[in-house]
Amino acid sequence: MKKNTLGRQTIGRHYRQAPMWLMAASCAAALAAPVSAQEAGDNTLEEIVVTGFRGSLASAIETKKNASNFVDAVNAEDIAKFPDLNLAESLQRIPGIAIDRDGGEGRTITVRGLSSDFTRVRLNGLEALATTGGTDGSGGANRGRGFDFNIFASELFNNIKVNKSQSAEIEEGSLGATVDLQTGQPFDYKDFTFAASAKGTYNDLSKKYNPRATLLVADKFLDDKIGVLASAAYSTRNVFEEGASTTRWEVPVPSPTTAPNPNTKFRSVPANLAAQQAWHPRIPRYGRLDYDQDRLGLTGAIQLQPFDNTRIDLNVLYAKLKQNRTEQYLEAISFSRTGAAGMGGTDVVSGVIDDKNALVQGRFNGVDMRTEFRRDELNADFLQYSVGLDQGIGESVTLKLLAGWSSNTQDNPEQTTVSLERYNSNGYSYDFTGNKKLPGFDYGFDVTNPANWAWSSSSAQGDASLIRMRPNKTKNEFVNYRADLLWDATDNVTLKTGFAWKKYDFKTEEWRRINENAVALPAGTSVAQISKLFSGFGRHMDMPAGTPSSWIVPDLDKISDILGIYCNCTNQFGNFTLSKDNQLGQNRDVTEKDLAFYGQADFNFEVMGKAVRGNIGLRRVKTEQNAFGYVGSRPTTTDRSYWDTLPSMNVSVEATEDVFVRFAAGKVMARPRLPDLTPGGSINTQSKTLTIGNPDLEPYRANTVDIGLEWYPDRETLVSVGYFYKDIKTYIQNVASTQVLRTVELPLESLPAAELDNLYTVTRAQNTEGGPLKGFEISVQKPFTFLPAPFDNLGGILNYTHVKSNIVYNLPNGATNVQRTEPLVNLSPNSLNATLYYETEKFSVRVSGSFRDAYLTNVAPGNNIDVRGKNSTFNLDLNASYNINEHLTVSFEAINLTDQYDDKWVGRDLQAMDTYVHSGRQFFLGASYKY
Repeated sequence: MKKNTLGRQTIGRHYRQAPMWLMAASCAAALAAPVSAQEAGDNTLEEIVVTGFRGSLASAIETKKNASNFVDAVNAEDIAKFPDLNLAESLQRIPGIAIDRDGGEGRTITVRGLSSDFTRVRLNGLEALATTGGTDGSGGANRGRGFDFNIFASELFNNIKVNKSQSAEIEEGSLGATVDLQTGQPFDYKDFTFAASAKGTYNDLSKKYNPRATLLVADKFLDDKIGVLASAAYSTRNVFEEGASTTRWEVPVPSPTTAPNPNTKFRSVPANLAAQQAWHPRIPRYGRLDYDQDRLGLTGAIQLQPFDNTRIDLNVLYAKLKQNRTEQYLEAISFSRTGAAGMGGTDVVSGVIDDKNALVQGRFNGVDMRTEFRRDELNADFLQYSVGLDQGIGESVTLKLLAGWSSNTQDNPEQTTVSLERYNSNGYSYDFTGNKKLPGFDYGFDVTNPANWAWSSSSAQGDASLIRMRPNKTKNEFVNYRADLLWDATDNVTLKTGFAWKKYDFKTEEWRRINENAVALPAGTSVAQISKLFSGFGRHMDMPAGTPSSWIVPDLDKISDILGIYCNCTNQFGNFTLSKDNQLGQNRDVTEKDLAFYGQADFNFEVMGKAVRGNIGLRRVKTEQNAFGYVGSRPTTTDRSYWDTLPSMNVSVEATEDVFVRFAAGKVMARPRLPDLTPGGSINTQSKTLTIGNPDLEPYRANTVDIGLEWYPDRETLVSVGYFYKDIKTYIQNVASTQVLRTVELPLESLPAAELDNLYTVTRAQNTEGGPLKGFEISVQKPFTFLPAPFDNLGGILNYTHVKSNIVYNLPNGATNVQRTEPLVNLSPNSLNATLYYETEKFSVRVSGSFRDAYLTNVAPGNNIDVRGKNSTFNLDLNASYNINEHLTVSFEAINLTDQYDDKWVGRDLQAMDTYVHSGRQFFLGASYKY
């Protein structure tokens, strides 16, 4: 029988214990490791310690090689030094992973074409959810199951491991992957450890300077029986995001005079033609978003090992992301309206319609203009406590216990929008022709003169000015308990069994001002007294001629001071009361309890002279959900439960000493988004429409197969090819249908009794037919040691992924739905990332590029638009450092050297511009000290 010990072990056959200051690179083993090299004419083998970026790559390769599952990893280069400044941006270096950015910073990931809602994230072994706020264009506040990586500083973590295949011991809930994030632990370090870094950052668009600093202290006491660690990371970030947007394109009103001619690319538009007879931008506008961010992260860890076979781990992790965001827009608002006060009152003086029936160029009279200012205060707080026990029992049994609690609150206490108007303005024009990414807007008047703008409390001429107030809050809370029992039944078989219980509470609240129109200003108050000049727009952009770089915007602080809009009361100027009553559909909560049992056998045999290892197991899961929401003004509660049986198998065959063949298969499931599960929604008895959630949704379920071939010619080299297939059995989509109201699956008391026998258009999330997802990954990592000096210090990484999916969607077609096959939302058919590095004992530099194909962001988003999407992206980053001595290092980094634009479009055939904005390049100069 094998003796059970919990002491730290080396990883890999050729590894030796690393120096103390390199132990931060991995939670389980030393990052630095020797390679065997034979000098010419000498048969002795010399151990060479590989450190820095090369060392982190070698450590990650070893993690992948020794795993039974399909696994990829990213390890820190040094103490509190992750390869990238953002965890999401580190993850995109892994094959099959692409990221989405918000404000120029990585926020969420997509794994093999499956978005963040299909990926589970564990922090220090426990599932958790991090949520932050975002712009409307990026989906707003995260109310799904996806993890927002931008809440955490990367320096707090030692490694990331991505499990791409399922085994019975891994918690259910993922179709794409389970991502494990591990913070630093005191037993990772040999002796007393101290590390600190400070950096100054500069953004070339905002022209702002910001600090970034980290600190880590760790030590062990009482003959290494007690270890203590504390770390902190703080940074600020001030960036701009500016460009143009349209907030979608409007549905055309059919007209024989505007029927498209397939033989004509463009045609002139008759004067006085109502513009709504052709596709047109809904709200064409220029705008800037200012981000003012403060990020703080803290970790603490205590490890106790009173006996060789007993270890206790206590961890705490805290993160706070504070964001103040302001938005300034100059826009033509009447294009979003119909009727005499809107598009019906707007004349097309001249214009051009393309072969898609889109009015891509026009000059207009009678246009209502608006200048808009919005301010959001966003606070995301994350806190996790956990305690774990590893207890050896005898020589062959190990008991592992893990318990923890985590909470994440995304609070948006201020979301206020105010506006100034200009009615029936003549001489406005826009130009989207010539495949222009940045359209040209000519406003026909001086937009910097307050006298040309009005504050209006009346809607007689058009929309009144706004005082829109919509504070909101989302809270997620996890309670986790887990127990695992491992028995080394033989030298070749380990049997595992255990259970996990988890309680997940989700709650979202929103308040709104009862009437969002402006109120009259005190007598004698002019627009000049409640406005300010916004300036500096258009830096580093190829602006069309005549584009204004400045315009008047309302001054929210002055308006607040004059009118007292934040009193949450009715004062002498108007009603500024905030209430949930007019937005009850956004006030809902779900409690989910998951109980899982599993059994698994890990094996390691020699078959026909080949080493074969892997695992086979079964996981049985019960999900219980209690959901609450409002239908109209009536509170509604629903309960349900269901079981899933999830078999899995992973096999790795060492075909030769350096070549591994892998196979994995299993059943997986991902639970629906929490907002979709609540019965809450809105009902309109005038238009006979009902929009609600669906507490009876079945989870996403899929059968998966993975096949891989990996070649490890040496400990720093990897060549791998993998094929994956997921048969998605059921998908979830919002579907509209016509129903008699009483047949809707909700408690009848929650529906208006007088309406029960009337036909309603009911829109709700429904399980729909899924479809296959398949693809392959290719990965190559290699130091170029075969080149002559000094080029032998070069090395490279190349990852390529191709994914294809066919999902059947239900798209609205009048009063009915039609089925259409489209790719999964957020799936890029091709993604590629590459890194070229040069590293010596003193100097290190690397250039990393990542490419992602165009992808869909939404299917059936409304306004008769079939799909919305985002064009391809390419980001280029640079990292360089110089070791002055063994303790002190200076570094320079550059992020987003391509100044990649966020380039979104609407309509599969229309391909009309939706958003085109950029956030500039970010530069970092700093120094780090370690001891």
